[in-house]
Amino acid sequence: MKKSLILAACASVALLAGCAQTKPVGIWYTEVSLPVAVTGESGNIDKLKVGTSKCESLLNLVARGDASVAAAAKSAKISKIHFVDWKAKSILGIISDYECVVYGE
Repeated sequence: MKKSLILAACASVALLAGCAQTKPVGIWYTEVSLPVAVTGESGNIDKLKVGTSKCESLLNLVARGDASVAAAAKSAKISKIHFVDWKAKSILGIISDYECVVYGE
């Protein structure tokens, strides 16, 4: 009985440990898009170039890729950045993909 209570307490602490997150994170599945920065006028979004950069993580043990703002701007030949968004997708923390999206001229 005592072991069961200790196990239940540890599980509760583990589940509540992320409640002070600065961005939304799901325990089983996460797919979010969030703003990062606005550096200029958004104007007509349809006329802006869009550049992306990505990185990925496996089991939260190995991560690779370049999801920097510079890499995203370079991918679309953007020299003047208007705003930046960030996207994340994760399934059980096993496979996670992160993407930086840059809008500009």
